[in-house]
Amino acid sequence: MPRPSLKPDILYTYNDYLSWNDEFRRELIEGVPFCMSPAPNTQHQRVSGGLFYLIYAFLNERNCEVFSAPFDVRLMGKDKNEDECETVVQPDISVICDPGKIDEQGCKGAPDWIIEVLSPATASKDHIKKRELYEKHGVKEYWLADPANRIVHIYRADEEGKYTAPRIFSAEEKIRSFVLPDLHVDLKSVFREKRKQNKDKKNAEDEK
Repeated sequence: MPRPSLKPDILYTYNDYLSWNDEFRRELIEGVPFCMSPAPNTQHQRVSGGLFYLIYAFLNERNCEVFSAPFDVRLMGKDKNEDECETVVQPDISVICDPGKIDEQGCKGAPDWIIEVLSPATASKDHIKKRELYEKHGVKEYWLADPANRIVHIYRADEEGKYTAPRIFSAEEKIRSFVLPDLHVDLKSVFREKRKQNKDKKNAEDEK
């Protein structure tokens, strides 16, 4: 089934987004719809799942909640109501510490912390368009996890809400969240190659 044609000269809203009942997943960024890439590859899912598991386990009995895609995050200007919302995104991981922002449709307003796991099809959009978007709407912390290069870029908002220069961490490092300072993330476990680990374990057992 071909992707439906949307008019390039029209800015769409959240109401339009809800009416797109075909099989294609989309994000809406400042009125412009973007069809999302096909299902993520295996390593993308390993990294996303590993980060989600660590955060979910850490948040047990804490006030914040973590959600994984598909999960709608509606970002809107202060002067717009929900019907006029022109931005709906589906971050790989969203951490929300204000329960008033969570409803049955997802998150209304900016999460405190967003993580996107890069893929070749989305890397440019995640690095540029979404970074600018999340900074504009007040996301305090933005991580870009890069499975191919086994690194994480971290942006953190300063007192004026502007992102400072990104810090880059390799798979050999342990890092800490700004939003959840007691959470320590061992990137070696996040970027692990599961099949290789299983093979190494089997070889070690055979040598005994």
